[in-house]
Amino acid sequence: MKVTAALLKDPETDLVLEEVELDDPGPGEVLVRMVGVGICHTDVAAQEGVIPVPYPTVLGHEGSGVIEAVGEGVDTLAPGDRVALSFDHCGDCPSCSGGHPAYCEVFGALNYFGSRMDGTTTMKQGDEEVYGNWFGQSSFSTYAIASVHNAVKVPDDAPLELVGPLGCGLQTGAGSVLNVLRPKAGEGIAVFGCGGVGLAAVMAAKAVGCEPIVAIDLNPARLALATDLGATHTFNPAEHHDLVWDIMQISAPGLHCSFDAVGTGAVIRQALEVLRSPGACASVGFQGLENDITIDQGHLLLGRTLYGVIEGDAVPSEFIPRLLDLHREGRFPFEKLVKTFRFDQINEAIAASNSGDVVKPILLFD
Repeated sequence: MKVTAALLKDPETDLVLEEVELDDPGPGEVLVRMVGVGICHTDVAAQEGVIPVPYPTVLGHEGSGVIEAVGEGVDTLAPGDRVALSFDHCGDCPSCSGGHPAYCEVFGALNYFGSRMDGTTTMKQGDEEVYGNWFGQSSFSTYAIASVHNAVKVPDDAPLELVGPLGCGLQTGAGSVLNVLRPKAGEGIAVFGCGGVGLAAVMAAKAVGCEPIVAIDLNPARLALATDLGATHTFNPAEHHDLVWDIMQISAPGLHCSFDAVGTGAVIRQALEVLRSPGACASVGFQGLENDITIDQGHLLLGRTLYGVIEGDAVPSEFIPRLLDLHREGRFPFEKLVKTFRFDQINEAIAASNSGDVVKPILLFD
């Protein structure tokens, strides 16, 4: 079928809306009519060439929509089902069967290469292949082919146009708190970086009763939003000569856990330094595949743990419904992060994300 997709033809260029031919769903696949799709930092990293991708490619991996057709062997989803799309995974390797699909043994091939495991692409433009399998969905398109493993059915009362980011960015922040750090009520947490991922961590910390919740960011508007979402204290590093010392004054002998959504060595070091012993830091910030950081071994020897986390170590089919339950209860108000744009405003939406003017842009389809 013919669909309209946003093509990235070269690194560091704008996306171009063009018509492409989309395959019918194959075995284990579903065809989804897109309703909304979030813009994630990972999409931007691919656009900027930080993450290598083949060209031309179609990005987008926080999609939501309605299933139009299913491929052979799909019996858990049906046409008419409302779904949020997440990362793809094989479902069979030890990581997947052990409840950790974000560490699937073939995660790279399924999510980054732009093609199916057999090397075929889901999209073409004339005789030219278009790489349309980004995170098993390539949802910067009016229709997308997804996998039975990464299409998660959502209830009828869920705001379908907004739920796509639950499959990646919001899942990463909230999952790192709820699945990895696992703080108890009354335990303190620091969140370094208050974009969509960091603010999801703030909301998750609030939902489990963390106290204090310390938010750190250079953007005053983000800090104000963090306060609205549950942060008890906020810090702008530009206004503090010794950020770690100042945070410790409200949390001596240190916080129980911390979360890094920035990824620079200096921030990861601070995220460890504000911890008590024992304490744990979850780092999800991405600054390129080769990114040297330096920490003091003493921080680890004294009982501190540094985790690297992908996708919140979540099982999307279980975790997305959990977040929607929290949202229904008013304890995960992710709609406060969102500004919507038309699909044909995709480059404007990406610019708004890059500038920091919008926390989580979501593109809406007709």
